[in-house]
Amino acid sequence: MAKPFRLLFPVAQSTEQFVTDTTEVPKLQGTERPKLNPMFMFRWEPSQDSHVLLYPEGVVKLNETAGAIIGRCDGAKSIDDIIGDLKSEFASDREEIESGVRNFMEVAHAKGWIVV
Repeated sequence: MAKPFRLLFPVAQSTEQFVTDTTEVPKLQGTERPKLNPMFMFRWEPSQDSHVLLYPEGVVKLNETAGAIIGRCDGAKSIDDIIGDLKSEFASDREEIESGVRNFMEVAHAKGWIVV
């Protein structure tokens, strides 16, 4: 059974400020192929019971949906490919998933978590 798609801001917990207003964030195209910024390490952290992004100054704890998105940012899949993958994993309509993924990608890019 597919899981519900829940991408609420903030999608992570850390000591840094969150980008919550996406009106100032540059838009990404569906054909762009995001990958994790080499300054970050993405992994499952059992003690946090979640995926995290580790970086020299700390850790960002991701919610389940954010972890599913970041885990697919490998530089090979386009944003449109990632949206398609998530449609089969989460129980929501394509428009909700597409909007949520695009907003998350733009924020993650603005925060430097991913590069394109």
